[in-house]
Amino acid sequence: MTREQSVRWGILATGGIAAAFTADLVDLPDAEVVAVASRTEASAKAFADRFGIPRAYGGWEALAQDEDIDVVYVATPHSAHRAAAGLCLTAGRNVLCEKAFTLNAREAEELVALARERGSFLMEAMWMYCNPLIRRLVDLVRDGAIGEVRTVHADFGLAGPFPPSHRLRDPAQGGGALLDLGVYPVSFAHLLLGEPSDIAARATVSEEGVDLQTGALLSWDSGAIASVHCSLVGGTATTASVTGTLGRIDIPYGFFHTDRFVLHRDGREPQEFTADPADGPRGSLRHEAREVMRALRAGETESPLVPLDGTLAVMRTLDAIRERVGVRYPGEDLAAGLTPA
Repeated sequence: MTREQSVRWGILATGGIAAAFTADLVDLPDAEVVAVASRTEASAKAFADRFGIPRAYGGWEALAQDEDIDVVYVATPHSAHRAAAGLCLTAGRNVLCEKAFTLNAREAEELVALARERGSFLMEAMWMYCNPLIRRLVDLVRDGAIGEVRTVHADFGLAGPFPPSHRLRDPAQGGGALLDLGVYPVSFAHLLLGEPSDIAARATVSEEGVDLQTGALLSWDSGAIASVHCSLVGGTATTASVTGTLGRIDIPYGFFHTDRFVLHRDGREPQEFTADPADGPRGSLRHEAREVMRALRAGETESPLVPLDGTLAVMRTLDAIRERVGVRYPGEDLAAGLTPA
């Protein structure tokens, strides 16, 4: 693939996140959405009509076998990520897969092994990692702007209420706060500190067996500690901060798609960093799309911004938290990749 070629996308699923991603994708001059698939032809056709997509498939297999597609964006509920992404990788397609990447680390390891075996590109759609301001924050931390990192805090909560029939309350669909919302605070901590050496957690678990609210304390051998929280029963501040021996960085509401943050350093005035208007509106998913297309043109099979080993580490942490709070999905056991407490 040359630098000048348009990247041809297939969209697998037609829900809200698929629509948001496709809306941003069609605005990129070097991207072309050529096909969409859903479990029903009617849903795929309606989505295709909405976005002017040439082909609509009433099943995943046809999309996976479409040789005109360079990369498939998998936007199903995460309970179906293993099956959907695996189908596409097996057919020779490159894949961008929504987060949480899979239900558990075992499924994630299977997808990564399949992609590496076939030499295909695979990336978790952790758009936070591709945000230019988050990348700037990471550079500041790594350059020592706040000294040695000591604490990280991040939270993400929605007020709800979500009825028992909602997918977020359904164990069969991987429901609960942790995989839908908590993946962001956990991923933020991983971005700055890597995989923790110890994990403690508590949760409020629904009658259906999913976590309605979860808090975890992650710690590292360096002495650093992160507190992460997620909720389906209360709208939290949804902020993040990282504190070091020489200062602190605060990210306001919506930290995972931020357009500003403030650097506080001992003995200096606070310094605000804001998004470049040229980067597009807040909440844009174009940055992760651009990273996928950059990598494909460069012949890379994974992104240095969202490395697969990092995705696997996050999934191990999510598994460990679920194990400690007693949340299991249908058919899971310790052999499925969960870490014992």
